[in-house]
Amino acid sequence: MQVNPYLFYDGNCEAAFKYYAKVLGGEIEAMLPHEGSPAAEHTPAEWGKKILHAKMTIDGEVLMASEAPSPAISQQAAGFSVSLQIADPAEAEQKFHALAEGGVVTMPIAQTFWAKRFGMCVDQFGHPMDGELRVGSSTAL
Repeated sequence: MQVNPYLFYDGNCEAAFKYYAKVLGGEIEAMLPHEGSPAAEHTPAEWGKKILHAKMTIDGEVLMASEAPSPAISQQAAGFSVSLQIADPAEAEQKFHALAEGGVVTMPIAQTFWAKRFGMCVDQFGHPMDGELRVGSSTAL
């Protein structure tokens, strides 16, 4: 069994995945719009370019996403964080600052009693809505 996060975005899924691929070194394996899919006939015309399903791998891990079919679904995302475990503290700092750019830092990256570097932020895409993206060095003190 493999457990993978599936994120919902409010109109910026494609931009978010392209940014994550750039700053995290991920590879986008799928970026499927509603247009041209079997779902197209069941969705409003203005949803044609919106992302039905996206898939990315980052160092062998899978992240999937799509546009939220309604604001209520994207607002339900709460009580969790996407956690990135990065062994090298310098790399953790670099990736944290890239993810925090244009977003909100909720805990500046610093040494903690559980990691050489740990920080939390909400990225520029505002997702997850009530969670944080966490970047930590997995090397314990």
